[in-house]
Amino acid sequence: MNNYMAVDIGASSGRLVKGKLHRDRQRIELQEIHRFRNSFTETEGHHYWDVDYLFAEIVKGLQKAKKEGVNACTLGIDTWAVDYVLLDENGKRIHEVYAYRDGRTKNAPDRLHQSISRAEVYSRTGIQEQPFNTLYQLYVHDRAQLSRADKIVMVPDYLYYRLTGKLMNEVTNASTMQLLNLAGRDFDEELLSLLGLRREQFARLTEPGVKLGTLSPDLQREHDLPGCELIVIPTHDTASAVVGVPAQAHKSWAYISSGTWSLLGVERSTPLNSGEAMNANYTNEWGAYGTYRFLKNIMGLWMIQEVRRETQDAYSYAELAELAVREKPFQHLVPCNDQRFLNPRSMMEEIRDCCHKTGQSSPDTIGKLARCIFDSLALTYKDSLEELQGLTERRIDTLHIVGGGANNELLCQLTADAAQIEVIAGPSEATALGNIAVQMISTGELQGLEEARNVIAGSVPLKIYHPRPAPGMDDIEARWKQIKARIGQRS
Repeated sequence: MNNYMAVDIGASSGRLVKGKLHRDRQRIELQEIHRFRNSFTETEGHHYWDVDYLFAEIVKGLQKAKKEGVNACTLGIDTWAVDYVLLDENGKRIHEVYAYRDGRTKNAPDRLHQSISRAEVYSRTGIQEQPFNTLYQLYVHDRAQLSRADKIVMVPDYLYYRLTGKLMNEVTNASTMQLLNLAGRDFDEELLSLLGLRREQFARLTEPGVKLGTLSPDLQREHDLPGCELIVIPTHDTASAVVGVPAQAHKSWAYISSGTWSLLGVERSTPLNSGEAMNANYTNEWGAYGTYRFLKNIMGLWMIQEVRRETQDAYSYAELAELAVREKPFQHLVPCNDQRFLNPRSMMEEIRDCCHKTGQSSPDTIGKLARCIFDSLALTYKDSLEELQGLTERRIDTLHIVGGGANNELLCQLTADAAQIEVIAGPSEATALGNIAVQMISTGELQGLEEARNVIAGSVPLKIYHPRPAPGMDDIEARWKQIKARIGQRS
């Protein structure tokens, strides 16, 4: 059986994971080869990613793999979305890579939409408005630097380029730029013109499953790396995670890819870019094999990650969940998607301030803060599921939670109870499994997406959470509605 290597890099960590199809062809076996931390840093008032460090860690992971006996493999790379790299005509970076949480785009949407309406942009692209979308990032970027850019690629495209010397714009990540036209399935010329950009400043759009080529021979020799064939996988980590959802084709299902962000949606064969979808702020990101991810961004586990960071990692995530279990439920609630939680100086103080300004007592312990986050996320998931069913005009019977949040038993059960829906949790490694599954399909070891999902379902234990009666939910929902209204009136 072949060796498959997934490079999976998120906003807080990255790793290289080796996968192999078991002899019985019923499951994928995973082995983590290398793990490293990731974060943006602040320099002169702006936040940047260190992409040279990320590249070096990929090389380090491949060196470890060779020492463990991997002499040949295929390799696919996924990362977060929306952030980009400017390259000059010699393939060198023109500027450091801005992190999407940087505050420079705060007023960019309002400024850009003086030239073109929000409805027109949504009709063309189907992408939800987020202040950090690449469209707005490029709008505020230094025009002289943009004019010098020979190519503009996304972060995973750049890492592929560093490994192979070949440029591309992979479609699942490119779609998050809010620059691709749904009808033409290419970059939208009018939007590019608004930014002062040209189509030739972007590489060819490339679909998942394409074999890109081998490692640069010089790179392989210099660092003593395995022989690697690079396969283009869904480079947006959510797109890979959705491939990794162990869904049954005959069931009506939705998913939450639960990590730093919670991405809640359904898989569709056609986009849904109606006015109602725009007003609900749902997006149509391109997926693998001609699909669309019709989903909503929810702030997600970023909030608890920040609480943990502020305590100098004094608690594990499991310990934070255990502290939350001991607290009385639904005493403190905050609207998770309010912009105040995007990148606050102190997440704990922002939560307390929000509670105070919405007429609640302030959570004064770590356990109460954690409980506030998990309760608020569950209610936000419930709201979004109701929206989703209304917009798609289909009943959803099962909610799959994949990613790191699948391990949070409290949040999974809260979600089942609040939304009154069956929740299937797992795999937590959905992104790596989806990444590797696309490589396996490309090499012919798996025959397609349906077989891949069946194999993934057999690769890990899945936990089912059945909805329980939720006494007092009507009162909780009424209070939740009031809290959201108060925040809406202030914003």
